[in-house]
Amino acid sequence: QGQLVESGGGLVQAGGSLRLSCAASGRSFSNYAMGWFRQAPGKEREFVAAINWNGGSTYYADSVKGRFTISRDYVKNTEYLQMNSLKPEDTGVYYCAADRIRWRGSRWQPAIVDFDSWGQGTQVTVTA
Repeated sequence: QGQLVESGGGLVQAGGSLRLSCAASGRSFSNYAMGWFRQAPGKEREFVAAINWNGGSTYYADSVKGRFTISRDYVKNTEYLQMNSLKPEDTGVYYCAADRIRWRGSRWQPAIVDFDSWGQGTQVTVTA
């Protein structure tokens, strides 16, 4: 089945940086697209970033473009989310997810329903 485990969350001041990791175990996700979502208190889970199976295409929410970078390491079976210039509105629980569809096209707008496997989440808190 496989398992996804996030790490790297924490408390940071506005303008700071964090790097989230999502380690896959139990199976290889190298043929999966991978993504990150977040959920703020009282709000719905929302898309943050995604990357296709070979790393050739990346997708970002408008709110994080230019600040966040998604990447993956196939040897370590891990995906990352580098978050720079963090803002208080970036606060939330961040979830990694895997989509068994390797590539959905350059115009893909990733949605929760596209992803089959989910991690438990890691908390990110950005203070003003």
